[in-house]
Amino acid sequence: MTADVTLCECFARDGLQHEPDFITTSLKRQLIERFAMLGFTRIEATSYSNPKVVPQFADASELLKTLPRKAGVFYKATCANVRAVERALADADAGYGANEISFLVSASEAHTQKNLKRTREEQWHNVREMAAAAGNRFRIIGTVSVAFGCPFEGRVDPGVVVADAARFAALGVTHVAIGDTTGMATPLSVKALFAQLAREVPQVTPVAHFHDTRGTGLANYVAAHEAGVRFFDSAFGGVGGHPAKVKYGGGFTGNVCTEDLVDLFEAMGIHTGIDLRGLIETAHFCEEVLQRELHGRVTQSGLNPLISAATDS
Repeated sequence: MTADVTLCECFARDGLQHEPDFITTSLKRQLIERFAMLGFTRIEATSYSNPKVVPQFADASELLKTLPRKAGVFYKATCANVRAVERALADADAGYGANEISFLVSASEAHTQKNLKRTREEQWHNVREMAAAAGNRFRIIGTVSVAFGCPFEGRVDPGVVVADAARFAALGVTHVAIGDTTGMATPLSVKALFAQLAREVPQVTPVAHFHDTRGTGLANYVAAHEAGVRFFDSAFGGVGGHPAKVKYGGGFTGNVCTEDLVDLFEAMGIHTGIDLRGLIETAHFCEEVLQRELHGRVTQSGLNPLISAATDS
């Protein structure tokens, strides 16, 4: 069945960056292979991070070298600087690199300083250099963090987010993830921002990347869908957030649970293209990898029994 939306499974990158214990390369590969077999056409595979800052991804090249690829799937690696792009290019030249990379900016000055150790303009200079180095070798995803609110500055001007999306578009980056990094968005602010993006930067394909810090993630994703968004990020078990060694914002910081999002969309008649028979089994495998119970409600309660009726309608 043709999917109505495109989901990106973020467990192996955004999820694992939060974990203090190193997950073996073999287990990461098994996770990513499962995600591809389930039907995810976008998967966050790894990050070309400095291993001293995010040691979880010290095996980025090793993982990509041994990772089987499924046709039609984008395997994403995040890049923080030109050196990271050069690593991505080297792996691509060797025949096993990622086919999608991402660049990050923050919508607030304070979060940029805390997260990236530079000013916003310095980061935009960095992004321009990365885009020039990458050329047309990858599909590039731009990301705007703290788009709905900053843990240090509070309210964020939506105009700044829209302007950042336009700056990405000017660099040829037409997929832009809008991040609710610490869970400050509401359905009203989500609808308003994505409507403004559609009006002012129609050449951009928006990606909703929300965290479930205050339990509003699913409601915000429904609002984003109603606003015309068709690309969504999530992670099994609601894992993830900031890197383990870079902390900001208290309490729960994880992503929206993939199994809960798939269940909700399918119950609404929004087809995800995900194999529902393997969804819960994979959620339990993610719990086995991290050796603890995770946050997915559907993992514990099972899929909505009315999904089949929604699928048939």
